[in-house]
Amino acid sequence: MKIKPVCLSIVFFLMPSMPIIASEFPQEPDPSISVNNFITNVNKDRSITFRLFAPTAKSVTVITGATPESIVANKMTKDLNGVWSWTSNVMAPNLYEYYFNIDGFRSIDTGSRFQKPQRQVNTSLILVPGSLLDDNAVAHGDLKAITYHSKALKSERKIYVWTPPEDTNITKKLPVLYFYHGFGDTGLSAIEQGRIPQIMDNLLAEGKIKPMIVVIPDTETDTPEAIPENFPPKDRRKEFFPLNAKLANDELITDIIPMMSQRYNVRDDANGRAIAGLSQGGYQALYSGINNLDLFAWVATFSGVSTATVPNKGVQTKLDTPNDINNRLRNFTVTVGSNDSITGEDVSFLKSELQTKGIHFDYIEYPGLGHEMDVWRPSYIEFVQKIFNE
Repeated sequence: MKIKPVCLSIVFFLMPSMPIIASEFPQEPDPSISVNNFITNVNKDRSITFRLFAPTAKSVTVITGATPESIVANKMTKDLNGVWSWTSNVMAPNLYEYYFNIDGFRSIDTGSRFQKPQRQVNTSLILVPGSLLDDNAVAHGDLKAITYHSKALKSERKIYVWTPPEDTNITKKLPVLYFYHGFGDTGLSAIEQGRIPQIMDNLLAEGKIKPMIVVIPDTETDTPEAIPENFPPKDRRKEFFPLNAKLANDELITDIIPMMSQRYNVRDDANGRAIAGLSQGGYQALYSGINNLDLFAWVATFSGVSTATVPNKGVQTKLDTPNDINNRLRNFTVTVGSNDSITGEDVSFLKSELQTKGIHFDYIEYPGLGHEMDVWRPSYIEFVQKIFNE
């Protein structure tokens, strides 16, 4: 088949327009310049230099901080290569959150692989070394992702399981800690931002915790009837939280605990199980822990939503029998930041109720902090050193 001349003329006509289309693609960094000049990094003095390649941007700020009270917009300056930068003061060893405001657009750090693994990813992370959050040269446990079919939820679900290093001298069945993340997060949030594997590796290497297994379920059940986006924010505690908590508890009892017994050499007594969580996960720990005292002897809620805003008849009935709780629970821990504007009132209500009823509990308040990981990571570190010490 012959090609008609008109076809050739069309090809010739389109070709001159191609450079115009190509010029609309973003400019790339100069390959002759070191890649370190384009990426965010921790300096030798533990200050952080934030960098972003955005040659056509008119204004860029790096937003640091983790709560409305601690957020600061730091104005960045642009160099001749189109790289915006700003350097912080010397920082204490910790894992920090940040994002960029580029001409009014919120952006993660596109030059970093380390993002906060939420359900809506819009924040980056950077680690300043020198704490239990580091990957130190110690024996490392195994982290496994397990996908399974939940009979309770009629869907495919995933949990993360941390187990002690293989060379750990373990001769008995292992106790299990079940840990629930917060609202809008994922199981990976507890892994990547909570730094649970690093914390467990380092504490075990220092002999500060007992060998145990940590199970991280998904706090949100993602069932058709319990999708948080279907509930207006003002109604979520009233409608979404109690519905989701019941479903997550059903999944825990029906699917997760039996699966752990089948796959791992774990204890099946209440003294061999602990449950903890933060924020929404703190409510889940309270709900499942107090409603199932025959299954859990160790309960912790970190900045947790409480029955002050999400009432539960089962929890309330159990709290009205303080002697039974005191006899069954080996430890009940409640923590909060003193400036927590999200769940501070919930925790204050729970604290007052426990005191009034004479229920034994450990209370830790972190001064000057809000609803943030700088409360939850230390809370976790303290709690895991208490549990299973028999």
